[in-house]
Amino acid sequence: MTDSGGLQEETTAMGVPCITLRDNTERPISIEMGTNMLAGNKTESILDAYRKTVEKKQSHNSLVPPK
Repeated sequence: MTDSGGLQEETTAMGVPCITLRDNTERPISIEMGTNMLAGNKTESILDAYRKTVEKKQSHNSLVPPK
């Protein structure tokens, strides 16, 4: 979770999920690539973004066969 534009960009380059605690971003590519989600600054919207991020990661992990 961040409000830093630079961190949004770095997490996208690394393929790491990011939740931005703002209503907008100067790095729209991070949204387009699907690595960043805008959560705003309200508790409920932040928790909702967190839940969605965890669910997305869990569904992705279920597609990868165990080692």
